[in-house]
Amino acid sequence: MHNEHDLSSHSAVTPHPSVFSAIQEELYDWRLWTGRGLVLAFAAIAGLTVVAFTWMTETAFEHFTEFRVGYWWGPLIWIPFSTAAIVWLTQKFAPGAAGSGIPQVMAALEPEVHRENRALFVSIKLTLAKMFLTTWGLLAGLSLGREGPSAQIAAGVMHHARRWLPDRSRVSEHGMILAGGAAGIAAAFNTPLGGVMFAIEELTRRPGQRSNGLLLAAIVLGGLMAVSVYGNSTYFGVIRVQNLSVALILPGLLVAVCCGLAGGLFSRLLIVSLGGKSNDWFSRWRQKAPVRFAAACGLAIAVLGILTHGDTYGSGYDHTRNMLEGNGDASSLYVLLKFIATWITTWAGVPAGVFAPSLAIGGALGNDIAQLMSYPNAPTLIALGMAGFLAAVTQAPLTSFIIVMEMIDGHALVLSLMATTMVASGVSRLVSAPLYPSLAGMQLLRLPPAKVKT
Repeated sequence: MHNEHDLSSHSAVTPHPSVFSAIQEELYDWRLWTGRGLVLAFAAIAGLTVVAFTWMTETAFEHFTEFRVGYWWGPLIWIPFSTAAIVWLTQKFAPGAAGSGIPQVMAALEPEVHRENRALFVSIKLTLAKMFLTTWGLLAGLSLGREGPSAQIAAGVMHHARRWLPDRSRVSEHGMILAGGAAGIAAAFNTPLGGVMFAIEELTRRPGQRSNGLLLAAIVLGGLMAVSVYGNSTYFGVIRVQNLSVALILPGLLVAVCCGLAGGLFSRLLIVSLGGKSNDWFSRWRQKAPVRFAAACGLAIAVLGILTHGDTYGSGYDHTRNMLEGNGDASSLYVLLKFIATWITTWAGVPAGVFAPSLAIGGALGNDIAQLMSYPNAPTLIALGMAGFLAAVTQAPLTSFIIVMEMIDGHALVLSLMATTMVASGVSRLVSAPLYPSLAGMQLLRLPPAKVKT
């Protein structure tokens, strides 16, 4: 009887809505529909902006490839010059564009960031700067990805939409930034589900932040812009899963643990390098003369690229796809050299993402383990390595396994991908603090002191 009383009391507190009143409110509140229309319109614009950015970066890297094939010595001059120029332009005109872009989106969502200061992290100016500078980075052959920058680019577009929304639109500025950041990931990878999970797992780390149905629709719509332009094709093609049995357990576990250790080390190295608190000679040089330090980093990247016949240049997309398709020769040193090239690129201070290079490093690590253990279906371990290393770097296992699953159409590997990302992320947590929250904390140091709440 007591339970029945509680249930009846609860029903009295939350009565069923009046159907007529609900319909009337939906139809006659023009502010509500105007807000919804603007959110979805700007989501489409954000997705198309990322599509344009994708075309820019791919075209730029194609030109770099033609250049370095024609002039093998050219990168020794072009890359140091470009790296120094990009860092100088970034520091002078758009300091908020440096780095991945995901930490800036996370910083903009922090409660201590006042509305007037959010432009330090996301804005139309930073969107344009990020597009130009990241494109130049790939034109220079730097080891960087475009997916993290895509999150900041789309978030800037969605943040700009807030000023056009009616006061009673029920859409918050935080929600717009959140939707933009996730839509950028969805459009960059052509993985709408991955974008939704990225919003939930990476951008909404506090229980109080949750996106509603409209913002989830905006994320999916932003991602579908890529589908509408490029078609419903997977990012890395379709892999054939064969011989999937208990024989996968040992090599799969080895891939997960190795990716967790390597990804955790990579994450820790980035946090320490970018934190500027180390007292080593290189860190002091970076603080004292950042442009000259960037030129030296560019020279190191050029040397690594020449030694690997161009394999370490760019995002690593072509190298990863060739491995999945069983084409090309995979060097046993690729994992180490791509690891170093990506770290140096990020340390230089250029606008650069680490998603795509992380996939390349993890895929190569999986391929090395497949060769070491004579596993007959190398693409399976390559896919597990991609998801595992990305999960270890980001410590976002669900996002990582969904992104890789959508990129390779690997639905037959769902359980294996999920288990790998969980193990790799768990191992990474023993080695490193979370990468993006740590970098977001560094971004908050750029706030004016008077504006920070104590």
